[in-house]
Amino acid sequence: MNAHFFATCAPGLEPVLHEEVKRLRLGKHERQVGGVAFQGRMEDAWRANLELRTAVRVLMRIARFPAKDADALHRGASDVDWSRFLSADGSLVVHGHAKDSVIDHSLFVAQRVKDAVCDQFRAREGKRPDVDKHDPDLRLVAHLSRNRCTLLVDTSGSSLHKRGWRKFQGRAPLAETLAAAMVLRSGWDGRAPLIDPFCGSGTILVEAAHIAGDVAPGLARASFAFERLPGFRADRWQRMREDAKKRARFPSKLTLFGSDRSEDALEGARENLASAGVADRVELRRQDALAFPAKPNWNAWIVTNPPYGERVGEVDRLWPLYRELGDRLRAECAGYHLALLSGNEKLAKALRLDDLERLAWKNGAIDCELLVGELAGEPAAPEPPSR
Repeated sequence: MNAHFFATCAPGLEPVLHEEVKRLRLGKHERQVGGVAFQGRMEDAWRANLELRTAVRVLMRIARFPAKDADALHRGASDVDWSRFLSADGSLVVHGHAKDSVIDHSLFVAQRVKDAVCDQFRAREGKRPDVDKHDPDLRLVAHLSRNRCTLLVDTSGSSLHKRGWRKFQGRAPLAETLAAAMVLRSGWDGRAPLIDPFCGSGTILVEAAHIAGDVAPGLARASFAFERLPGFRADRWQRMREDAKKRARFPSKLTLFGSDRSEDALEGARENLASAGVADRVELRRQDALAFPAKPNWNAWIVTNPPYGERVGEVDRLWPLYRELGDRLRAECAGYHLALLSGNEKLAKALRLDDLERLAWKNGAIDCELLVGELAGEPAAPEPPSR
């Protein structure tokens, strides 16, 4: 019997994740707010965790019931046979969410569901599981919306952006899932040159290399939460991992270029590239962002995340950089494709690249726009009268 799953993602990435789910041929998939629903066997959830580049978690729905008050919430959670997911000697954590309901306190939702699980084990076996917030055997999500509760098992564990290769964080590193989404949404074919002139710790370059080489993003992770669920078959999981490893193959000609002004950032990027197994696939250079290589008819992709200027006064300091970057892109990069993540509307306007598509995304808590499309190489629109 097929189970119902939901792969979550950052706001705005639902279309990109949906394309990934379709490519994996996961059953009865549907794009929804906050992610993509699909149906399948437990092994399909393993594959989703291993292969999806833009998902944050893969959740399995196990119950849905009305819960207009605390007793109804406890009763509904008690109707689940929790021995299917946990033993009395195990541990669990429950994350609660509440909105538009009589019960409006998320911690209370989590507490009542936890009580229902523990009460069931105590009644049946005379002992109950422990609560472990850091390394539990079972991670539950209790989502209460409009007085209706949905209980889900987290099959991922730690967020899927934690691939396992990152050794160097750097200043405000881009999440791996967001970097992968930028590369995928840019339309890059995995063969054309790809440039990141603000490469920082190298996240976009690692994700691009792994996309080009068809390297499953979860291969370097130490573990997933589904490995601790009853009935897990380690032999089947190992075969799935081995099949993914055998499939990975880099193109014979792959041009990936990154630059940054900070030698510390570049040293960190080299460490990350080496850890990810792609150090020999990427050229790094210490230089100004505006000095990135541009050749006539090269038809390269520029995928980058420039600084946003979050501190007071930084926007005015960065404005000339964005203006000059836009000028160079128009003058020398006709036919190139651009995917640029901007966290500041004023700086995005300074580029004067008005023909690009603009998508509303989020980088953590920051509202952003992804400017994406082919560069026409046409003269800029008249400059705004003031900045």
